[in-house]
Amino acid sequence: QLDPENTGFIGVETFASLVHSHELPLDPAKLDMLVALAQGNDEGQVCYQELVDLISSKRSSSFKRAIANGQRALPRDVLLDETGLGFYKRFVRYVAYEILPCEMDRRWYFYQHRTCPPPVFMAAVTLTQIIVFLCYGARLNKWVLQTYHPEYMKSPLVYHPGHRARAWRFLTYMFMHVGLEQLGFNALLQLMIGVPLEMVHGILRISFLYLAGVLAGSLTVSITDMRAPLVGGSGGVYALCSAHLANVVMNWAGMRCPYKLLRMVLALVCSEYPSRGGGVCVVPIVGGVPSFMARLAGAIVGISMGLTILRSYEESLQDQCGWWVLLLSYGTFLLFAVFWNIFAYDLLGAQIPPP
Repeated sequence: QLDPENTGFIGVETFASLVHSHELPLDPAKLDMLVALAQGNDEGQVCYQELVDLISSKRSSSFKRAIANGQRALPRDVLLDETGLGFYKRFVRYVAYEILPCEMDRRWYFYQHRTCPPPVFMAAVTLTQIIVFLCYGARLNKWVLQTYHPEYMKSPLVYHPGHRARAWRFLTYMFMHVGLEQLGFNALLQLMIGVPLEMVHGILRISFLYLAGVLAGSLTVSITDMRAPLVGGSGGVYALCSAHLANVVMNWAGMRCPYKLLRMVLALVCSEYPSRGGGVCVVPIVGGVPSFMARLAGAIVGISMGLTILRSYEESLQDQCGWWVLLLSYGTFLLFAVFWNIFAYDLLGAQIPPP
């Protein structure tokens, strides 16, 4: 009746009167977004498909373009002015300002956020690391420098060049830690940075980023120093931290997290300090160079692939050409590293320490 020519558009005034006359129970925040979007097109009309996408919490490409061009702003005040919020909603608002640089994105995330599914990946990884550490600590009666204990290095989780055919070790070394200091810093950074990132960007993106950093760290060490056993989860931690810090730097003016400069400095210090004691730790016979290479690999993954993930909150990764280029580059590195671990040891005659 309102669109006799079947164009898929009606005027804003007509839509507003429709909502008012029928007392439709629509989310006021989403109505504000729809009106802001309608004011961004040439005729100032409401699009039926955009209405459907908005009500179903799906962000359309046209909405993305309207936000990116900065043509319209919501008629309400900024999100920080919201009053009467409970503890959890205040925490969600804090996460929005911690992670997202655009006020429109923050509002969108705040109003469409759901508690299910919860950010379980980073919590599960951290809990598993703590349980593994406690089990080995109680078993060996050793809570610091556990790599010095011969039984510790016999663990099926430790990466060792002599056991490189057991491919799971390239990932499971992230559950092993040298001592309480290393475990504490890694767990702290994973919970402080990883959990908010997972709340905003979802379990699939953040788990992929974390595991990509872990895998890149072990494979890089296997190439740069073929004699280095490896423990510690800082390859993934560095991927998360570098991605988040790079996102903050590139969107410095838009970030509204309090004391952002001081917090960035503290994050850098915290991420560097445990690495001196073995953020990604090697056996003492080898030295510290592979540890640096593993951290560097995780940071490169975070700055490249991670930054692409964090900048595309409202976009599908599969629609971005840059994402596929980075994914292809990462896949090429993995393929090269696999062939290196299969053939290079014999060709170069590397002296591998006994397992």
